[in-house]
Amino acid sequence: MFELRTDLKPKGDQAQAIKKLSEGVNRYRYQTLLGVTGSGKTFTIANVISKVNLPTLVISPNKILAAQLYLEFKDLFPENSVEYFVSFYDYFRPEAYIPEKDIFLEKKFELNETLELLKIKTIASLQERKDVIVVASVSCLYNIGKPSDFNEMGIYIEKGKRYDRREILEKLVDIQYSRNDFSPVHGSFRARGEIIEIFPPYSDKIYRIEFFDDEVEKISVLNPITRKGFSKDFVTIYPAKHYMVRKEKIERGIKRIKEDLERRLKELNTKNKLIEAQRLKERVNYDIEMLKTTGYCRGIENYSVYFEDRSPGEKPYTLLDYFPKDFLMVIDESHITLPQIKGMYKADRTRKAVLVRYGFRLPSCFENRPLKWEEFKKYMRKVIFMSATPGEYEYKVSRIVEQLVRPTGLLEPKITIKNPDMDDLVKRIKEKRKAIVITITKREAEKMADYLNENDIKTEYMHSETNTEERVEIIKNLRSGKIDCVVGINLLREGLDLPEVPLVAILHADKKGFLRTDTSLIQIMGRVSRNVEGEVILYAEKTTDPMKKAMREVERRRRIQEEFNKKHGITPETIKKKVYSGLAEKKISKKEEKILKLKEELKKAFEELDFVKAVEIREKIIDLERK
Repeated sequence: MFELRTDLKPKGDQAQAIKKLSEGVNRYRYQTLLGVTGSGKTFTIANVISKVNLPTLVISPNKILAAQLYLEFKDLFPENSVEYFVSFYDYFRPEAYIPEKDIFLEKKFELNETLELLKIKTIASLQERKDVIVVASVSCLYNIGKPSDFNEMGIYIEKGKRYDRREILEKLVDIQYSRNDFSPVHGSFRARGEIIEIFPPYSDKIYRIEFFDDEVEKISVLNPITRKGFSKDFVTIYPAKHYMVRKEKIERGIKRIKEDLERRLKELNTKNKLIEAQRLKERVNYDIEMLKTTGYCRGIENYSVYFEDRSPGEKPYTLLDYFPKDFLMVIDESHITLPQIKGMYKADRTRKAVLVRYGFRLPSCFENRPLKWEEFKKYMRKVIFMSATPGEYEYKVSRIVEQLVRPTGLLEPKITIKNPDMDDLVKRIKEKRKAIVITITKREAEKMADYLNENDIKTEYMHSETNTEERVEIIKNLRSGKIDCVVGINLLREGLDLPEVPLVAILHADKKGFLRTDTSLIQIMGRVSRNVEGEVILYAEKTTDPMKKAMREVERRRRIQEEFNKKHGITPETIKKKVYSGLAEKKISKKEEKILKLKEELKKAFEELDFVKAVEIREKIIDLERK
């Protein structure tokens, strides 16, 4: 059962929205929560989840918004399993080839251990629990491997049953756990006498298995610091990596890879593409040798079809396959998330077609892909779209539930149109103290940040090249007052919760393009609707139709709120919201912090083969853990 923990009560028109959406989950396939910015859409959805009691997948258009929603749901459901899923497709530059310049761009990773652990934790939670909320980016539509393969690779251990202890240790190594008899780290195990301790990457607990001869006498779940915990009758240890392939499947897969390679080489040689054929032969044979030797190769996902018993063209296995059949899907900022989902397959295939044509990949790479729109729709059985500006699709297929009144009484921001004037921009930011400035290009964002810094306004820029952790840090610094202004392009439009910011300045508001449509402008304006002093300045040389349409809609919503405030005697107040420190959001004591530092030193000592120093550090850790 989902247990919503909060002192807040539904206010404004939240109660009617919660009632309609909850009752509608089993009556309507599609519903839309049309909620203005600052009306508490997340709180409404949390209430719906607690009432319908279904495993829930929340899909967000990007990783930064997903991180924000994850932290909010984690606060609201502390006793339930709230998970964050960001695929590696979110933090890598895919390989690509530019024929015109004969430039091959290698895959570039920004691997993040914390995100990887959260991903494995998500998959493990979905295997064991029903009270699960997963907040994911659209990358959850990419292939991540067959659920049954992940389950089969797990090790099930039951109290009172007999097991070969050595066999368990070998299986742990097979599923990518490393032995570490000195210090417990995620994804490791240690064995002493008749005791095996396992520290899975997806848990903050240690599983302690105690044997008497070959029989499991006791299974304990322990806190790694205090060593306190509780007993269990059974436990399943899931793989330390989310994409695991059994040895026998690798052997069968290699045979099929060789067959496809021979076919493709014949095609290329027949077309007199000798360079492409030689390139492909060398690359694939190298990958085959790596698979034989280590069970892994760079770009293994491009061979996934051979290991998952899928036929060419058959849909891949994604995060959605790990959910039970009856689950609730929430699509956040649906007006941009749905177009993203519809376009993902085509964009992926276009890039890979060039790689195949020029001999960088076998055609099998096409099968490592995101879901097609028609495939994704089959999972859309109980869906709530969520947006302040729903698109045509949502209006066409779904029942609309409006939430236009803010419990805080906050009004839509005042809007001013001004001629472009940088001196005026500097003056207004200094008056308001905090601001968001929206530009057209990345280069302009960087130049504007430099200009504002030169004018004594502490500014950071944020665009598509800013990685996940930097984005979270920049937003935190803006909210906490370490910086005065953030300059961006379109990443600041949807869903960013910035109640402390009273000013949005939109440069080139009269430019034509999707970033200056009426929908986009309303979304941008919404960033300051959580602040009682909220104001939007449109810097433009003329007033366009999208500008007029956006201003009319904002004025309509403002009137509705004013009437509600007058009727209920409400005085608007700026929303006060917690400033999160990061994805982990976990307080640790000074002693725990010291232990973590010592563990880093211990790891370094082992790498340098300084075992004397390692023993000394280990003794300090044991002493601190006892205390």
